[in-house]
Amino acid sequence: MQKEQVIIIGSGPAGLTAALYAARANLKPLVISGNQLGGQISITNEVENYPGFPEGASGPELVELMQKQAERFGARVLIDEVTEVDFSEGSPFHIKTHGDEFKADAVIVAVGASPNRLGIPGEEEFIGRGVSFCATCDGFFFRDKDVLVIGGGDSAIEEALFLTRFVTRVRVIHRRDELRAGEALKRRAFENEKIEFVWDSVLEEIRGDGKVESAFVRNVKTDDIVTLDTDGVFIFIGHLPNSSFFKGQLELDKKGYLITDERMMTSVPGVFAAGEIQDSIFRQITTSVGQGAAAGMMTERWLEEQE
Repeated sequence: MQKEQVIIIGSGPAGLTAALYAARANLKPLVISGNQLGGQISITNEVENYPGFPEGASGPELVELMQKQAERFGARVLIDEVTEVDFSEGSPFHIKTHGDEFKADAVIVAVGASPNRLGIPGEEEFIGRGVSFCATCDGFFFRDKDVLVIGGGDSAIEEALFLTRFVTRVRVIHRRDELRAGEALKRRAFENEKIEFVWDSVLEEIRGDGKVESAFVRNVKTDDIVTLDTDGVFIFIGHLPNSSFFKGQLELDKKGYLITDERMMTSVPGVFAAGEIQDSIFRQITTSVGQGAAAGMMTERWLEEQE
């Protein structure tokens, strides 16, 4: 069993920033990447609101730079996925992956969140055949097609704008009569001739023969249902924290987010958390970076206190 001072579970902005701070403290942290190196940011095409990049940057570019910086100071990244944790007996903690087994004096959990599902007929059936939760991953495959985007927040509008690079038309289906996205995004969307809006409406069902061909959309005010012919459905209705793995091990709130104190520590001393796994409010790259920095700093201080 391999022994580590600090193991960081997750490799998004929070995890890689925590790794940077822990590495600069000479703790030689091990980052276990999870099933997607970089987390959600790695599938984000363009990031326009990260300080220091006035022209914007791609998500994969930021991930690569963050990883290189952490590794420069001694962090190590293991491309693997955690399969089991045991925090019940305190430090050192036990962690298993598909390929290895570890003990760690301290752990930082930065596993983020995953896209919410609608739970409607056809959604699961057509994933990969017209239903997607990532425009930057799949937009290219819808060149010259007609697609629907479900949602009205920043993520939905960002992805709708990205899709206009490929598709002939994007119809945004939103349950309210105004968007929740920021003003700059709303302005760009309203000015884009490829984007149309279907207000006060929700998606009821997705249909097709082997691939997405149409969708039933219901007006929430009139209950009228219309059938929209479409080639794809992109769903952006928020995220669910990836915390099921930690039930019974760490304290969660009602929404499933890990509860942390002002030192980023969870309910188990020596186990810290950062990023979207414990942040249900901001969920920005910049805030995740700040939380990762705090978790890295507090981990160092906690380990010093144990000596």
